[in-house]
Formats: sequence, C-alpha cells, structure tokens
Amino acid sequence: MVIRDEKGGELHPLDLFLSIGLDKRTAENALVNPKVTSNLTAVIKEACVVDGCSKAVGNLLYTVATKFPPNALKHRPTLLEYIVTLKIKSSAQLDAAFTFLVNVGPDNYQLKDFEEACGVGVEISLEEVKSAINAVLDENMDAILDQRYRINVGNLCGQVRKKQPWGDAKIVKEVIDARLNEILGEKTADDDIKPLKKKKEKPVKDQPGNAGTAVPLPEEELNPFLIFPQPEENSKVHTEIFFSNGEIWRAHNPKEMLEKHLKITGGKVFTRFPPEPNGYLHIGHAKAMFINFGLAAERNGLCYLRFDDTNPEAEKKEYIDHIQEIVQWMGWQPFKVTYSSDYFQELYDLAVVLIKKGLAYVDHQTPEEVKEFREKKLNSPWRDRPISESLKLFDDMRRGLIEEGKATLRMKQDMQSENKNMYDLIAYRIKFIPHPHAGDKWCIYPSYDYTHCIVDSLENITHSLCTLEFEIRRPSYYWLLMALDIYQPHVWEYSRLNISNTVMSKRKLNRLVTEKWVDGWDDPRLMTLAGLRRRGVSSTAINSFIRGIGITRSDNSMIRHDRLEYHIREELNRTAPRAMVVLNPLKIVITNLDSESQMSLDAKMWPDAASDDASSFYKVPFTNVVYIERTDFRLKDSKDYYGFAPGKTVLLRYAFPIKCTEVIYGKDSESIVEIRAEYDPLKKNKPKGVLHWVAQPNPGVEPLKVEVRIFDKLFLSENPAELENWLDDLNPASKEVISEAYAVPSLASAVVGDKFQFERLGYFAVDTDSTTEKLVFNRVVTLRDTYSKAGNK
Repeated sequence: MVIRDEKGGELHPLDLFLSIGLDKRTAENALVNPKVTSNLTAVIKEACVVDGCSKAVGNLLYTVATKFPPNALKHRPTLLEYIVTLKIKSSAQLDAAFTFLVNVGPDNYQLKDFEEACGVGVEISLEEVKSAINAVLDENMDAILDQRYRINVGNLCGQVRKKQPWGDAKIVKEVIDARLNEILGEKTADDDIKPLKKKKEKPVKDQPGNAGTAVPLPEEELNPFLIFPQPEENSKVHTEIFFSNGEIWRAHNPKEMLEKHLKITGGKVFTRFPPEPNGYLHIGHAKAMFINFGLAAERNGLCYLRFDDTNPEAEKKEYIDHIQEIVQWMGWQPFKVTYSSDYFQELYDLAVVLIKKGLAYVDHQTPEEVKEFREKKLNSPWRDRPISESLKLFDDMRRGLIEEGKATLRMKQDMQSENKNMYDLIAYRIKFIPHPHAGDKWCIYPSYDYTHCIVDSLENITHSLCTLEFEIRRPSYYWLLMALDIYQPHVWEYSRLNISNTVMSKRKLNRLVTEKWVDGWDDPRLMTLAGLRRRGVSSTAINSFIRGIGITRSDNSMIRHDRLEYHIREELNRTAPRAMVVLNPLKIVITNLDSESQMSLDAKMWPDAASDDASSFYKVPFTNVVYIERTDFRLKDSKDYYGFAPGKTVLLRYAFPIKCTEVIYGKDSESIVEIRAEYDPLKKNKPKGVLHWVAQPNPGVEPLKVEVRIFDKLFLSENPAELENWLDDLNPASKEVISEAYAVPSLASAVVGDKFQFERLGYFAVDTDSTTEKLVFNRVVTLRDTYSKAGNK
C-alpha cells in the first residue's frame, strides 16, 4: 500500500504513521490490522496532517481511527478539526466527544452543545486539580493508611476525573503520587511484598431440605445480557456495505423510522427463536433459545417462536410439533408462535416493490451456470432486462406458468463485491410442492436470505441474534432492508456451540437416524435435546451449562463433553436420591447367618441425612445371600486394594463387615460361582474397604431385576465432523446393555423420569422403555468429575 503526500510523492504507511508521532511499535501493530491501517490512513488525510503533526495530536488521531463510533461517521471531519486546532487536546475530552456522537448518531446537532459536552475552552487551574485530589484522598484516607502503596492509584485518578473531568490526566497522576509520598513517607521493603490472596469460600451445596449459603457472583455472570443495547439505541450504523464501484451504504434507522418502531413496540425488547422444522433440535439450539428467550425475559420483553419454513421439501409436521414441545420443556414460553409462511403474501408484495425499484430481476440461469458466473464474478445475461419484463415473468412464476428450475428471482446486489454473499442472491424459486403449513396456495417459495431479514423487520424484532457463520451475511441482510426502506433490527452474532465427540449438523444427525446407526432422534447418545432428556439430563442443567460457557463472540472453539457432564453431575448430586444396584452380581453366602433370618436395615438416600429424619432413609433387606459386583472380588490381595479377597474383611455399606472364608468354583475349576463368608454382627472390625451390595429380599427369592444401559461418547474422535469418513469413527462401545442387574426393592416403585445415584456407579434415570414387568435405567453421567479436576478448562 502506497500513500501520496500533498506534493504527489510516495509515502509508505509506516512512515506516515511515524510522522504523526506514534511510537514504532504502535505503528507496526497498526499495519498488522488492515482495518486499522485503512481507518488511520483515512483519518490522517481527513485531518490534513500527511506531512506530520505533534505526538499529542497524533495519539488522539490514532484513538479516533480505532474507536470512533461508526454510527456518526459523517461528523468525523468536525471532530478532527477540533483536535488539530487543539480545541480538544486530552483523552478525557475525546472520550466525551465519542459519547456525545454515539448518542447523536447520524443526526445533526448544535456545535455549542458539542463544545459544552467536550469541555472545549474550559481551562482547569493547577489549584482546582489539587483541590479535587485532596478531596478524593480525604475520602479514601482509611484505605490509604491500611493499604499504603498497594492502593489502586488508577481508581483514585478515576474519582478525581469525576470531580474535574477536564483536568490533565498526567498532572493528576503526578500530584497524587507526590501527595501519597507526603502522607506515607518513603516506600519500605514491606510495601513491595504482595499480600496473600484470600481463598474464596466455596458455596455450601444445597441438599433437599437444607438451605445453602450462596457466594455472590460477578455481575456479568449473573446477567450475561448486559452486552446488548436498548431498543432506543438502535439508530447507530449497523454495518457499512461496500460496493465494487466505490459506493458505500451505511445501514442505520433514521430517527423517524426508529420512533415509529418504538411506538409500535412500546420500547420493549423483541427477539425471535427461528428454527427450521427439518429435524429435531440439538444442544446448539439450546444456546440459541437461552440467548433469545433469555434476553427477552431479562429485559421484560417478548420472544417469538418463529418457524423458518421456506423449504417445503424438508419440513414436516412431526418436527414442528417436536420443536414446540421441546421449547416448553426447556423452560421457555413464546410470546407468539409464527411461521415465515404466514408472511408469504407480504414477502411477495415486497419482491414486486424490489423489482419496480430495479433491484431484482428474473433469471433463467441453471444452478451450474449460476455457480460458474459467481466464480468468475460475472453478471447474469438477464440482469439488465426491463423491469416490466421481470414483473410479468415473476407473475408467471407465481401462477405456475413456468417450469420448476427454469426461472428464479434474484436480487440485484453486486456481482463484483469482495463478499460472495452479495452475488445477486436468489430471492424466489419455483417448487411445485404443497407446504406443510401454507398448503398448496403457492408454487414459488422465498429463500432464507430473502425471508429472514424481512420477517425480522415485519415482526419489529429489536435484536436479531444468530451464530457467527452468518456474520458474512450482514451486508446482504441490511442491503435488502435498506433497498425496501424498512426498519432494521440490531444484528449480533455469537459463537456457535461445538461439543466434542459428537456431530450436530442436521444432515449428519438425519443420516445417523435414517440409516439406524442410532435408535431414533431421542437416542440417549445423541446431543439432540430429545436424546439428552431421555438420557436423564434436565433442562436446568443444560441451561446452566449454556450460561457457564457464555454468549460472547469468541471463536468456535470445541467445548469438551466433560464440561456439560460437570453441570449435569452438579445438579444430580443435589437432587438424585441414593440407591444400591449391582450390575454384574457375584453371589455371597453368609454361613454364620441363618438361612431363614431376615433383617431390615436403614440406608441413606442423602449423604448428609440426619439420623432422626426417617424420610431421608430407605429400607434394605439383609439375608444370608447377598450380591456384590464381580469386579469387587479378586483372588490376590494387595495393600492398595480395598475390594474383597480370600481371607479379607470388607464392610457392606449400611450393614456389617464380612470376611471371605471360601471360594466356590464352577465345573471348569476357573470361573467363580459363589463366595462363602462370615459376617461380624457386633461390627468389631473396621475395614477400609466399603462395598455396595444387594441381598435376596426373602429366602430363595431373587433380588429385583432391572436392565441398565451404559452410554459412552458416540464418536471416538474429538471432532468427527471434520473427518471425511466420519461414520467410521463411531464408537463401537458407545452403548452397553446389562439385561439382568440386581437392585434394592425400593426401586420397584420408580417411574419414567425418576433419577437416582447408584452408589459407586453413577447417576441413572428410568427410561421410557420400562414396563410393569421390568425397569430400564439409563446411565446419565458417571460419578467421576473430570471437568472440575482439570481446572474447569
């Protein structure tokens, strides 16, 4: 990039930036960012200082280049004049100017109001500065004497700035440092010792019936929606649309248009959750729901559930019903349920307006030709056809007089743009297919690119929120609204939710389901919301996970599966009662207990249950035949082994110590079929090993049999979506079915949806496949918390 000076000579950008007094590092950093380079070059030219200026002025110009409010670009030359003439000469004045111009936006204003807001002409004496500093130091004297030189000087400077906003910041800092030295004397060695940080107290976990003590969270965690502007602020420039001919459109709502919008909405926030009904919702949609419904709820606003149903080939009533039901399950209540197809007539009428303005045309290129012309940045041969001709052909399309695939309506945008989403996007195409909601009234259907921004405007959406991959579509979004001269919502993109060891593309999910790689849309291994619900995950745990990862515009980094499990586990630890189940039973016969004897023992449903609270206990039978996990027994003992072994004593949880006295083998003399043991009725022994167990409820009667399904990650790789043969990465051990596990009798009354912690095994939920004859349990999550142990990474 080469810049010409006033005499026509060449000037390299680095030399240009150094000429205004920037230090070399700042100048080089500016060159790394093309946007900063372009803005700073434009500012220097506008300020007429290509031949250089003082460092003080140059630093202010750099700030203008990087922070000037985009909604007020028409006023930038005025601000630059005030800087160059030294009427604005401090960062405080410049910040005040930015604030003033943000509120003014593109509207006109009185110079006297601007000068008053920026302190132009105001001179602050050294005595006035010192007076303000002394007042602040007096107010903070206790903290100064207590913290000495560890006091936050920046905070003190900020307090002074509130009292004297136009004081020189450098002088304020120098005077404060001098006054602190007078008050405290010279620094000592102790002043350089950093104080030990106090550890934050962990919140007490709530147990049923017990009130925990909550630790206050930072404001941004309590309210992640603080980043969004208020509806009345929606006059700022949303985006700049650059055309290949040098023209620039600056999309914003004129004052009259915004006032009309605010009158209709009453100044309320309006958002929308706009899923396409072409499949089941997944956990990524949970994030979209949290942001859209959450923002509306936090601002006492309203959120539409709008079905983006412009493609009748892929949409089904089944999906519409599912989406409405799952939104309710997630805890959200739509203000109104609408469909993009509700607006088909308005969309058609606006397309006619677009044609009449010369901004749309009927095209006859095939999909292959469209692709080729876009790659070569060539205009369609029908782009400049007469408006009357396009109007007639578009009407013929509507009436079904043109064959499917023989014509489309395209927006006349910019085929030579640097943004491929301005390459004359298709607005309408012909499809002789009935619509699941609109019926057979239409044979032309609007595209997503044409529909969603217009319907946002028609529904007076204040905040149009979508994922980051749509950021490149901002120019086309606002191009269409500006072309039609209708209200423009505030668009904001957030990072897409990607979770490890799964796929969330609807196309891939649909393939997994239709090709029967999984057991339907609600398979517990899927990250569909139906699958998570069936597995036993609650909507509150999902929303807690979403809140925890935040709603920022950070990159689309992969979120580890463990992090979701952490939030699931945290909730179940508080809400799931304990029970004992043995997955792979090994029979133990207690030889010193009568075969007809039966005891009823108390087992805790909650770890911290009070001994006098009968409701926190359940009864377990204890007889001379009990079962433990086969993996809890081995023939060779060791010091670091706490399980059962020949000659060793372990404690049966909530019961008695038992000692292995004999091992009974099967016919092959290798497989163990039974263990003989003696129990200690007086509990004299205090063994370290504690095992869960299940006993025969009555002599000769088998324990309650249940089916247990153990689920693991569906894919072996962290990011299977990036693999060419992604189906080859399916985890063959993602589902294990244990058809005859033994459970304590109290579980017999469990119903679908009930959740328990099976001691030492994990958290489990009753599955919908359960019958009156046999309960089926899904493992929701393990007991082991890898996420928190990894430092919440």
